[in-house]
Amino acid sequence: MAKATKKQALGRGLSALLQESSNVISASDKNADKVVGSIIEINLDLIDVNPYQPRTYFDEEALRELASSIKELGVIQPITVRKLEENKFQLVSGERRFRASKLIGNKTVPAYIRIANDQEMLEMALVENIQRKNLDPIEVALSYQRLIDEIQLTQEELSTRVGKKRSTVTNYLRLLKLDPILQTGMRDGFISMGHGRAMINVENTEDQLAIYEKILREKLSVRQTEDLVKSLKTGTVAKPKKKPIPGYIKTSIKDISEYFGHKIDVTVSTNGKGKISIPFHSEEDFNRIKNLLK
Repeated sequence: MAKATKKQALGRGLSALLQESSNVISASDKNADKVVGSIIEINLDLIDVNPYQPRTYFDEEALRELASSIKELGVIQPITVRKLEENKFQLVSGERRFRASKLIGNKTVPAYIRIANDQEMLEMALVENIQRKNLDPIEVALSYQRLIDEIQLTQEELSTRVGKKRSTVTNYLRLLKLDPILQTGMRDGFISMGHGRAMINVENTEDQLAIYEKILREKLSVRQTEDLVKSLKTGTVAKPKKKPIPGYIKTSIKDISEYFGHKIDVTVSTNGKGKISIPFHSEEDFNRIKNLLK
C-alpha cells in the first residue's frame, strides 16, 4: 500500500512528496530561519519576484501549457528563492513555474531556499536565464552586458561563468551596437542574429535601416545580406547575373539595331520570357522610332 501511495505522489509532483515527508518544515514555523538549504512548500503570497529578472517577455501560450502540465503532474523541479526578513522570500530562478502555479490557482510551490546578497541574486538570475534556449539574441546580449557592468566581469571571466566561448560572448555583445529598431526587429523575430551580425560593421544608421527594410521587403537570406553589406562598403553594387542570350536572338539583334538606328538591348529571364529595350535621344528620335513601329 505504501508503494502505491509513493507512486501516486510522484505523479502529483514534488509538492506531494514534500507533504508526505515527516521532515517538512513550514515557512511559517518559528524555526523558519533554519530552512536555508532545504526544499519546502512555500505560500506563493510570501514570495516576491526577482527585481533583477532579465527576462522581459513571457510567452502567454507557453505559460498556459506549463500551467496545464503543473495542474496534471505538479511542479517537478523546485523554484529557487532566498530568505528575507519576517518570513518573506524573494525569487531567484523559476519565475515561469511561479507564474504558472499562480495561473492555475495553486496556493503553494516547492522551493529550494538559499542565502544570497543582491549581487549574487543578479548573477544567479542572469546566468540561469542565459542558459535557457528560448531567449532572443538581444535578451542574451543585455544579460551579458549587465553581468559585465554590474558584477564587474571581464569578457573572459564572463565566458567562463556562462560556459560559452569568448568569441560567442563578443558576438552577442556587438549586437547592442545596432540601431534600436534593428534590435527590436531581432527580438520580434523579423530578422535573425545572423542578419544582425552582418550589419554590425555598417556604421551609418541610415544605411543600417535601409538594409533592414530591404531584408524585410525582399526576404533576404543572411548570405544575401552579407553580400549587400560588402557591396555597400566597397562602393560597388552587385549586379544580378543575366541569362545567356539564346542563339535565335543573337542572330537578329544586329538587324533590329540597324532598323531602328540604335543598339538595342535584350534581356531574357529564366522562364524564357524577355524584353527588348530601344533607346532614343530626343523627341524627334522618339517620333521617328514610333513611326517605324507603325
